[in-house]
Amino acid sequence: MKLTVVGGGSTYTPELIDGFARLRDTLPIEELVLVDPAAERLELVGGLARRIFARQGHDGRIVTTSDLDAGVEGADAVLLQLRVGGQAARQQDETWPLECGCVGQETTGAGGLAKALRTVPVVLDIAERVRRTNPDAWIIDFTNPVGIVTRALLQAGHKAVGLCNVAIGFQRKFANLLGVTPADIHLEHVGLNHLTWETGVRLGGPEGENALPKLLAEHGDAIAADLHLPRALLDRLGVVPSYYLRYYYAHDEVVEELRTKPSRAAEVAEMERQLLTMYGDPELAEKPALLAKRGGAYYSEAAVDLAAGLLGAGGSPYQVVNTLNRGTLPFLPDDAVIEVQAAVGPKGPTPLPVPAVDPLFAGLAANVTAYEDLALEAALRGGRDRVFRALLAHPLVGQYAYADALTDRLIAHNREHLAWA
Repeated sequence: MKLTVVGGGSTYTPELIDGFARLRDTLPIEELVLVDPAAERLELVGGLARRIFARQGHDGRIVTTSDLDAGVEGADAVLLQLRVGGQAARQQDETWPLECGCVGQETTGAGGLAKALRTVPVVLDIAERVRRTNPDAWIIDFTNPVGIVTRALLQAGHKAVGLCNVAIGFQRKFANLLGVTPADIHLEHVGLNHLTWETGVRLGGPEGENALPKLLAEHGDAIAADLHLPRALLDRLGVVPSYYLRYYYAHDEVVEELRTKPSRAAEVAEMERQLLTMYGDPELAEKPALLAKRGGAYYSEAAVDLAAGLLGAGGSPYQVVNTLNRGTLPFLPDDAVIEVQAAVGPKGPTPLPVPAVDPLFAGLAANVTAYEDLALEAALRGGRDRVFRALLAHPLVGQYAYADALTDRLIAHNREHLAWA
């Protein structure tokens, strides 16, 4: 089995490598190719990757290359983990929206739209090259904003599935609180990427006992603290929202916080500098503890499970993925990309039936889906008016004066990445 990681020079990659090494019985990789145009970073990450495989007794071959076509040739699956513009672009995404009193975040709101506009054309070009070189390969997208990027891939006819680590993080957290194994936890996870709610926590499978009321009653304070939301809100909602719902439920509070502390981009840039120094140590043969603070917890377990399922190698029977709606959520269009539990196999994911969704959650998901429609249109066709319409539709913007000002800032800060600007 051959797997290719595009963006293999990312500081995330050793987390992925560690999972591939530990879970080699689930996903028996014979050749792993790391593709990245940043040769110096790629060499550091590739060296550590080989040492991790060797330390854990994995006999798979690790290849590094900047040649995308050669890297994806013959691959069974291609995993995308890109950041167009690097941390410098992320720093801008998190900064200029605050000038208009809006959340500055790299995957949602105005900053998320900027990232989508930079990213979608690049990902589609990569996917076309994968299709020309190896049309049977599955594309697993971990590149944010996952929902919009995955929709672009599926709309263009690619064999693609989107992946996020939010659900697997909740699964591990809830298992720990309940004193069971992660495999015992089946989430009723519903919504869009970075806009999801845990509406049930089933023990043992989709038909098992719902432990969510017990979790909220006995551990509500701890869950609320992790989400930086009031315990009383969780009790009133009766669900566990993802961390990203805080941008909607406490927008003004978050804006004030973001204005008074260093950006996450600045923190991550410093972590990356330290991590790359560590990766250059020839004695290091395991992922360093600092990597846990970088983000992407349990990313490797989720990626292994998904790849194994798509390639017929096993994996968990049900997994949370980003895929086409096709009637699963009747309040959204069939071609919307949703994030739900699905049965995953070589023919792709098949979403499980979802219980009726509370209008409080369905309404917001429908609003953001409409924004994603407009965002994808702007990413594919460009133009100031399309950017403005997407921003006006987003519930974190929503006012024409804000949308106008943000449109000008977005274009000014991203001109080098926008072919039409």
